Amino acid sequence: MSPAMSSASPAPSRLDLLAAMLRIRAYEERIVAFHDEGPFPHVCTSVGQEAAAVGVVSALRPDDQILTNHRSAGHLLARGADPGRLLAEVMGRSTGYCKGKSGTLHISAKELGVILTSTIVGGELSLAPGVALSRSMLGGEGIVVCFFGDGAACEGIFHESLNLASVWNLPVLYVCENNQWQAFVHRKETMTGDHVGPWAAAYGMDHLTVDGNDVEAVLEAATCAAAQVRQTRRPFLLEASTYRQRGHMEPHDQSYVDPAEIEAWLAKDPIDRLSARLLDAGELTPQGLEALRLQAREAMNAAAAFAQASPFPDPSELTTDVYA
Repeated sequence: MSPAMSSASPAPSRLDLLAAMLRIRAYEERIVAFHDEGPFPHVCTSVGQEAAAVGVVSALRPDDQILTNHRSAGHLLARGADPGRLLAEVMGRSTGYCKGKSGTLHISAKELGVILTSTIVGGELSLAPGVALSRSMLGGEGIVVCFFGDGAACEGIFHESLNLASVWNLPVLYVCENNQWQAFVHRKETMTGDHVGPWAAAYGMDHLTVDGNDVEAVLEAATCAAAQVRQTRRPFLLEASTYRQRGHMEPHDQSYVDPAEIEAWLAKDPIDRLSARLLDAGELTPQGLEALRLQAREAMNAAAAFAQASPFPDPSELTTDVYA
């Protein structure tokens, strides 16, 4: 069980945080390798955004619920998802979290508190108030965490969701992963200013913008934000400023991006930053770092083998798990 899944566990160590980010990176690099090897389902990766996922999810408790978007693998893996079952789902195999019926863009995992993955931009924002209202009516300390990007923040549903959550006093931690790109359009073409966080003030909502490539900073900010939502039962907007290092979907390239921009953000890679801190502090050796990388890659190779060996759903499953 990951640190994020046990309220009794101490805060994750810096080595734990690094291992979690390496695990996510290795998973998505395996996705990229699948595309290089031949035809494979389209997947939206979040390479470069690992610190935002690990930092936020590590601050949550087992009774918290998550709604996420089309770049969901990092959130799911940080929450403790089995990478073999994730890959199986992406590949449409019966051993996946949704029996291969959701693909990569609609994964849910009830046992992890992951309510849904929405491929519709901002779709999770439209559902967050309803899930949070349910939490409020049922009682308890659990909160709802809603991940979305800067592109979704430019949708009308963003404002409707924040307004309703504020008016109804709903326990939602909104997490904007501002990765600078909205499909093939830079955020500067669709929004004024550099940050989404301040927009929350119009709805009487507290907000905070944090360096989304610094996993320790994200963890600290998310821990404080989640605690505030838990105590006040009021919404909060946390913005993690990060960067999507690959194209919108695999196997898209980034020919439309200024190479200097990519280079500048690669220099702030979240895994490299934490690795450097640990090496400088003597908490990790170069050999230890390579061992962690190897361990993550081997785990994802095993996950890939499991997924590839898994059967496709039986035709009799066609009409099961369907609701009118």
